[in-house]
Amino acid sequence: MRLQKIFEYSPEVDAIVLLNSREPHIDMSFFYVTGLSSGLFEGCVAIVYPDHLEVMSSALEEQSARKGGFEVSIFKTKEEGETLLKEKLKNVNKVGINADELTHSSFLKLKKASQAEFIDVSKAVRKARLTKDADELQKIRKACDIISSVADAIPALVQEGMTELELSAELNYLMQKKGSRQPAFSTLVCFGKNASEPHHASGETRLKRGDFVLVDMGAQYKRYVSDITRTFIFGEANPEQKKMYEAVLESQDIALDMMKDGVEGRLVHTKVKEFLDSVYKDRFIHGLGHSIGLTVHDGGRMGIDSELTLEEKMVFTVEPGVYIPEYGGVRIEDDVVVTKEGIEILTKAKKEFQVI
Repeated sequence: MRLQKIFEYSPEVDAIVLLNSREPHIDMSFFYVTGLSSGLFEGCVAIVYPDHLEVMSSALEEQSARKGGFEVSIFKTKEEGETLLKEKLKNVNKVGINADELTHSSFLKLKKASQAEFIDVSKAVRKARLTKDADELQKIRKACDIISSVADAIPALVQEGMTELELSAELNYLMQKKGSRQPAFSTLVCFGKNASEPHHASGETRLKRGDFVLVDMGAQYKRYVSDITRTFIFGEANPEQKKMYEAVLESQDIALDMMKDGVEGRLVHTKVKEFLDSVYKDRFIHGLGHSIGLTVHDGGRMGIDSELTLEEKMVFTVEPGVYIPEYGGVRIEDDVVVTKEGIEILTKAKKEFQVI
């Protein structure tokens, strides 16, 4: 079904070749079409046809590749792999490539192996991956359950004087104990004024009373991810901190009420920004949300220049925020799946204002 879905959006090619380079340049669409949950597959190839799939695997990954139930050809050396690729593509006239993820050296490898016409089908691949099937949704739900449980444990983990890195380590440990293969991305912990920096890198800053505690994290389950942000105040809160929090929470409710099949993502973002600008002018400084799946940024987004229309079974983050330099910030982020009539919230962690 996934193979057919890609070709529905890209009918002009005879086959699509997904060629991995070395870590970290691994095309996650390789795992979208194969469904494999183990293995790294550096230098390996998936050749996708509308009705079947062939994988060229190194001997290193043979055991993992054999779990997929599709045709597998094994190569032991680089030269064997090049010869095999040339043989596989000898009768293919139009080859689709996922240019968004293909390195230049891998493209040169393809051109050496085949005289076919190469056509960029990355838009088709992105579009196919945007709507999730039942198996994908099950894995994302599990990733969301794990990270929601971890988020609810934050108040019990926080201690005065601890560093951002110490809390980050506790959260990573806990999510793996609860079934995550690894964090979906580097766990972001921001204390105090560091919460005003949306992509602050956790460091040696120590927690003190009155600080914002902003945590942005995700779990990975069988390659599929979740992404959640919760913001707390440690020790004691002042009225301004509470005002910021309530404004962001209300803005998220505006978004959640608007989202459903057929709604333009840009309009949802615009409505949220208009509301936050009425309270904190120009302090909401990023897009409202992005799609998630095999990666944390899975190809779609809700922003001021987004051209995306929401569709049933798309999974998005909804993450409004307010950031005041040298003071702090609040962001509240949940993962949702779009339905015909609205959305279903997948991340269930508490999000009322909490002083911890």
